[in-house]
Amino acid sequence: MQNHADRPSTEDILAAVPGLAPYARPATVFLPEKGEPGVRESSVGGPLLWPADEPWPCCSYGDEQGGPGELDASAMVPAVQVFKEDAPGPWWPDGVDVFQLLWCPNAHLDPPPPHEDASPVVEVRWRRAADAVDVLVEPPAPVRQEDEDYGFSPRACTLTPVPLVDFPSTYELPDALVPAVEALVARTGDEGSDVVTRVAGFKFGGWPSWGITDPYECRCDTCGSVMRLLFTVASHDVARITVGRWGDLRVFACPEDVMGHGYWFDVQ
Repeated sequence: MQNHADRPSTEDILAAVPGLAPYARPATVFLPEKGEPGVRESSVGGPLLWPADEPWPCCSYGDEQGGPGELDASAMVPAVQVFKEDAPGPWWPDGVDVFQLLWCPNAHLDPPPPHEDASPVVEVRWRRAADAVDVLVEPPAPVRQEDEDYGFSPRACTLTPVPLVDFPSTYELPDALVPAVEALVARTGDEGSDVVTRVAGFKFGGWPSWGITDPYECRCDTCGSVMRLLFTVASHDVARITVGRWGDLRVFACPEDVMGHGYWFDVQ
């Protein structure tokens, strides 16, 4: 996790590299801390604001313990819940104020589209908090799940939001900007760690990190638009999440219709 206290202000970053201005994207990074969040609080691995009459999502796809049809469908587990008041920004569709991400707590070597290899099977829900009057008290537990140390069984954490402006890595910048960005990175952060571009952590918006693959475009199957990073779930000791090789699960969405055009999930 990057040390956000070491990050220069947006004004200082743009003063050092004015050419970054067209690439600025708003973001909110969340700092997890072990706690006991309630259903009406933003959290990692905490209870969800879930209507009592709404079916709880289950995963029926084959996992490492068996193929489709060989095992009973298993309940998903809460990964992240964020309330709009904690992270206002352009990523919110009209009419909703709660973002929820659940996933199957079992490893899938060949998950279904729009997931990529090694991605957990994910479910995204948006809702209005005011609509959830009768809330589900005890969601169903998974009939099977990986050991806690595997990484898909989050520990309940509260979240502290940190709004900021994010910038892309040098892989996604014109060559002419790269030396100035690299020089800025080298003289900031903790021992030269990059706190300037694609800020790490649980994050709404901003720019994605790339590690396993070179940068590539995800295109919307509905309209062909280039999808944008919507949310990042980061590997984190306190939250007891390990994604891939200590990487990120990224959720990409279509800027034309975040809720209606579907998502793309991958792991880096």
